[in-house]
Amino acid sequence: MRLESWLYGCCLVTFMSCSDGERLGEGADTPIIEVSASDMMMSDNPFFRNSQLQLNYPEFNLVKNEHYLPAFEYGMTEHLREIKEIVEQKADPGFENTIVALELSGQIYSRVARIFFSMSSAHTNDEIRRLEQDLAPRLASHEDSIYLNQQLFLRIEKLYLSRNSLQLDAESKRLLEQTYKNFQRAGAALNEADKEKLKELNAELAMLETRFSQNILDEANGLAIIVDSREELVGLSEGRINSAAQSAENKGLAGKFVIPLLNTSGQPVLTSLQNRELRERIHKASLSRGSRGGEFDNRANLTSILKLRSEKARLLGYDNHAHYVVENQTALTVDAVNQRLAELAVPAAKNVIKESQELQRLIDEEGGGFKLEAWDWDFYAERLRKERFDFDAGLLRDYFELDNVLERGVFYAAGRLFGISFEERFDLPVYQEDVRVFEVTDHNGEILALFIADFYARPSKRGGAWMNAYVAQSKLTGEKPVIANHLNITKPGPGEPTLLTFDEVTTMFHEFGHALHGMFSQVQYPSFSGTRVPRDFVEYPSQVNEMWASWPEVLQNYALHYLSGKKLDAEILEKVLAAQSFNQGFTTFEYLAASIIDQAFHQLESQEIPLVDDIMAFELSALEDAGLAILAVPPRYRATYFNHIMGGYSAGYYSYIWSEVLDADTVEWFKENGGLLRQNGEYFRESVLSRGGSLDAMQMYNNFRGREAEIRPLLERRGLL
Repeated sequence: MRLESWLYGCCLVTFMSCSDGERLGEGADTPIIEVSASDMMMSDNPFFRNSQLQLNYPEFNLVKNEHYLPAFEYGMTEHLREIKEIVEQKADPGFENTIVALELSGQIYSRVARIFFSMSSAHTNDEIRRLEQDLAPRLASHEDSIYLNQQLFLRIEKLYLSRNSLQLDAESKRLLEQTYKNFQRAGAALNEADKEKLKELNAELAMLETRFSQNILDEANGLAIIVDSREELVGLSEGRINSAAQSAENKGLAGKFVIPLLNTSGQPVLTSLQNRELRERIHKASLSRGSRGGEFDNRANLTSILKLRSEKARLLGYDNHAHYVVENQTALTVDAVNQRLAELAVPAAKNVIKESQELQRLIDEEGGGFKLEAWDWDFYAERLRKERFDFDAGLLRDYFELDNVLERGVFYAAGRLFGISFEERFDLPVYQEDVRVFEVTDHNGEILALFIADFYARPSKRGGAWMNAYVAQSKLTGEKPVIANHLNITKPGPGEPTLLTFDEVTTMFHEFGHALHGMFSQVQYPSFSGTRVPRDFVEYPSQVNEMWASWPEVLQNYALHYLSGKKLDAEILEKVLAAQSFNQGFTTFEYLAASIIDQAFHQLESQEIPLVDDIMAFELSALEDAGLAILAVPPRYRATYFNHIMGGYSAGYYSYIWSEVLDADTVEWFKENGGLLRQNGEYFRESVLSRGGSLDAMQMYNNFRGREAEIRPLLERRGLL
C-alpha cells in the first residue's frame, strides 16, 4: 500500500495512492477512459512512463495542464487492474502476492498525484484549481474502491490472523499489521449498506475540503492590504517597502504599495510598522479571513465538514472525529491530548498576562494613551526586546541573507553532523524560475538525494511552509529520494538582497529537518518511507533541527553582514541567544489556542456542530473554557483559515507541542554529548531518521534516548516552570 505524504504548512498531508473499496466503475459514478498499452507508448504524456532524469526527478519541463486528467484516469484504470490481479489470483494469500503486490501497485497514479498536488500547493493556476475540485470526489471514490474491496480485505485478514506463523522479518510483519489496521480504519469491515454511506461521506468531504483550502488562498490574495503612500510605511525596511511597491506594480497599482497577508493570524510587518491605524487595518483584515461574508466565506464549508467528519467517525465506531484520529497517533487517546493541552494552558495564560502588563507599561511610559490591542503586541514586544536585551531584531536581518543562511547555516550544520555535502544543479528543470535544485552527496561519496528549494511567496502558492517527497526512498522499488522544501519568504525588489527575520531562519532549519527525515530514510517498503510516521511524531525531527539555527558555531558561520561580510558581533550574538526565551508566553499561548480550537470542534458529535452563524462564537467559547480568551493574543489560526485541519492535521494540531516534548529532551541529549559532532549525527540518523515508520514511533524514541522522554526541558524552554 503506497502512502504518498508531504508536509503541509509544516504539517503532514496524506494522499492515499493505493486505496480500498470496490472497483472503480462498479457502483461508482466515475467514468474511465480506456487507454491501450500501445496508445500509452505513443503518448507524449510524461506521466505514462518513469522520468528519464536522475533519480526519477520530475520532468517539470514536459508537464502541461492537459496531461493531468488523462494520467489520473489511466493511472486509476491501471491501479484497479493491478488490484483485480491480486484479488482474482488462484494462489492462496501470501505476503508477497498480496501485501508486497499492494505496495507496488498504483505507480502511474502515484506519479501524477505527487506532482499534481504539489503544484496545487506550490504553483497553482485556474486549470489546476478547477481540476482539483472536479477530481476530489473521483479520487475519494477510487480510494474507496480499494479500501472497501471485500475480497481484498479477506486476503489481508487471512494473512493478519496467521501473521505469527509467517516467519516475517520485523518490518514486513509491521507492514502486514499496519495494512490490516489501515483497511479496518477505512471501513473494510463494514456491511455493504454502511460502505455505500461511507463512500458518499468521503466524496463529499473531499470536495468540501478542497473548496475550503482554495478559499483560503483566494481570500488571502483578495485581502492584500493596499497602501497609498510611502509615508504610511514608516518603520519598514527599505527592502520591504520596495517589495510592497513591486507587488503593487504587479497588480497594476503603480505608485501604491501592497502588503500580502501571510498564513497566520499575526502578520510580520506589525513588528516594525509605526502607523497604528495601518497596523489595526492589517490585523483586522487578517482575522476576518473566511468569516466576513462573500464568495470565500468558509463558515458554511467548515460546518459541513465537521458534520460529515463526525458522521464518518460514528459510522466507523468512534465517538467523534478526534477519537478516530488520535487512536492512530502516539498520544493514543483524546484524554491524553486534552490533559497535555490543559496542563500547558494555565502557565501559558499566566505568562501572557505578565507579558501584556510589561507591554502596557511601555505604552504608558511613551504617553500612548491607549490600551494594548492585538495589533500592538508585536510592535511593543520588539521595543521591549530592545530595552531588555539592547539589540534591534530588525537590524539583525542584515546578517541573515538567504544564501548565507542556506549554505553556511542549514547545509553547514547538516554537513558537520552527518557528513553530507551539497552542489547546486542548473541542468534539471524547475516549475518556477525562483526554484533551485541541489544534489546531495552522502559521507561515502554516493548520491543520497536531490533537494528542491522553493523559498519565495507568490500569489500561486499557498501560505505556510512545508516539505514534500516527489520520490520516496524504498529498497523494494530501488528509488532514492527527491525532497522539496517550500517557504513563503517575501521576495525583495529587483537587485535587493533577500534578508530574513530570525523566525524565517528558524523555519528554514525546521523544514530542512523534515527534508533530512526524507533523505535519510532506509526502509524496505514505500509505506514506511521518511516522514510516513504518526502526525504527532512527524514534527519531532524537524523541531530538533531548529536547534542548529542558534547553535553558536553555526550561527557565527552564517550570520554575516550582507554588504561587508562582517560576522555578527559576539556580544550581540550572546544577546540573541539570551533573548530566545523572550515572549514565550505569547508564542505558547497563540499555539495552544489554535490547538484547543481544533480539538473543541472535532470532539463534537454531529448534532452538536454549531450553525454557520455560530461558528466564531463557538470558537470564542472554547477558548474561554480553556482560559485562553485574551483578545490581545488571538489564536495562531482562526477556524475559517485553519488550513492545517484540512490538510491532514484535523484533531492533530496538538502534534507540535507533543513532538516538542521529544525535541526538547533530544536537545538536552545533544548538549550532554558534545553537540555538533559526527558521531552524534550518525547515532541520531541510525536510531531515528533512517527508520521512517518501520518501527513504533515511541519505541524508536526510547531506543534512541534509552528511556522515555521527560517534559522538564520543554517547560524550561517555554518558561512554564
